[in-house]
Amino acid sequence: MKITQDLKYKNLIIIVSIAIPVVVAILFRFRLENVMELTFLPPIYAAINLYTFFVLLVALWAIKNKKINLHKQLMKIAIALSLVFLLMYVAYHLTTDPTSFGGQGAIKFLYYFILITHICLSVIIIPMVLISYVRAISNQFANHKKIAKVTLPIWLYITLTGVIIYLMISPYYS
Repeated sequence: MKITQDLKYKNLIIIVSIAIPVVVAILFRFRLENVMELTFLPPIYAAINLYTFFVLLVALWAIKNKKINLHKQLMKIAIALSLVFLLMYVAYHLTTDPTSFGGQGAIKFLYYFILITHICLSVIIIPMVLISYVRAISNQFANHKKIAKVTLPIWLYITLTGVIIYLMISPYYS
C-alpha cells in the first residue's frame, strides 16, 4: 500500500511541478481584453511574499524548539500564502501589460540577476516543497528533514527576492 501511495504522490508532484510553470508561461502570452487592469495587486503580493518569508522563519524556529504542531500549522500557512501569491501574480499578468525595469548600469545588472535567479528557483521550488510536504504528512521525517534543509533556504530566497524585485521595479509601474 505504501508503495502505491508513494507512487500516487510522485506522479501528482511531477504533474503539478510541470503544470504550474507551463501554465504560467502560457498565460504570460495572453491578456484578458476589456477587463479592469489589476494594477493594485503587486504591492499586495509583495506583502504576501514578505509575510511568507516571516512565516517560514517562525516555522524554522518552531521546529528547532520542538513545537511540532505550530511548525505544521505555519508550513500549511506558508503553502497557502504561496498559492494566493501565485493566483494574484497570474491575475495581474493576465490583465496588465508587463512593466520594464528602467534602471541603468550596475543596478540594472543586479535587478536582472535577482530576477533570473528568482524565476529559476521559483520553478525548482515547486517539487521541493511538495516532496517535503508529502514526506512530512507520510511520517517520513528523516527524509523530510533532508529535503527541508535544502528547500527552506531556497524558499526564503524566493520570498525575499520577490519583495526586492517589487521594490526595484515599483517606480516604473505606470
